[in-house]
Amino acid sequence: MGQLEFRYAATADQFLTIAKLRAARRLWARVAEVCAAPGGQVQHAVTSPVMMSRRDPWVNMLRTTVATLAAGVGGAESVTVLPFDHALGLPDAFARRIARNTSTILVEESHLSRVIDPAGGSWYVERLTDELAHAGWEFFQHIEQQGGQAAVLSSGSLHGDLAATWATRSAKLAKRREPITGVSEFPNLTERLPERAPAPVEPSGGLPRVRRDEAYEELRARSDAHLAATGSRPRIFLAALGPAAAHTARLSFASNLFQAGGIEPVTTGAFTDSGATEACLCSSDALYEEQAATVAGELKSAGAAHVFLAGRPGQYPGVDAYVFAGCDAVAVLSATLDRMGVS
Repeated sequence: MGQLEFRYAATADQFLTIAKLRAARRLWARVAEVCAAPGGQVQHAVTSPVMMSRRDPWVNMLRTTVATLAAGVGGAESVTVLPFDHALGLPDAFARRIARNTSTILVEESHLSRVIDPAGGSWYVERLTDELAHAGWEFFQHIEQQGGQAAVLSSGSLHGDLAATWATRSAKLAKRREPITGVSEFPNLTERLPERAPAPVEPSGGLPRVRRDEAYEELRARSDAHLAATGSRPRIFLAALGPAAAHTARLSFASNLFQAGGIEPVTTGAFTDSGATEACLCSSDALYEEQAATVAGELKSAGAAHVFLAGRPGQYPGVDAYVFAGCDAVAVLSATLDRMGVS
């Protein structure tokens, strides 16, 4: 028993990571008690590659720092910090140095090694730990009822459970209910990604490997290919109606959303000079009532093939679709690129 080490993913969801490690030790203690075996669970936490983004990879430093802090607070004996450029290929010396120093700084400045259970006594963490422990035990019993780990792997039932969970999470990512900074939120189309040597090909087989950014990465890759082939990115004209106080919020929202799919927003000049084939109206609900139909008609007359409106769906002649908080951004952006001929 003393030679066993358990490996867990540490994510930027700090409280869930803390509670997960605490719950795992509780479950293992129960197993050890039943088996009359000595020793507690030795935990090795690794910052999750699922959360690492390929775009704006510098944000990964923040993600791994939060994950490492959570792993330490959760009680992991050892932590492996993935370099911020892990998703781009082989890390360089700078990335490896930052990864090594992350743990060192947290130990020295946050004193993670001086307290046995920093989160102990916190009602929220204790409650979350208890809920995870009960859910985990029920899952173990479910696997045992199906014949054990080997049986659920060979039957494919575990793959199905994972696929269903990932589908639910993918829907949240697509609707930006789970935002990804630098990818689905605050993307930067002018960024220059660091170049890295390709990493070795991962072995095939086993459970599926996923990344949170994969749907948006596919969209951005299409935009990059279009830029390489034509010299410009696909564009959309954002028509701001009324004064800045009326349109700024929705103009920023629309600009952020379309850039997440690699579509460059144009906010100045006339539509005919923008190089865009589609447009999006941005303003307040009050001004939409007064001007949306008229402006949408003018944009159509000027050659706009598709007109969006930033706001909740309404009845505005000339408006073809709506973008709003909670809409399926991936579906909207994919369909827009299709119409623009971006393959």
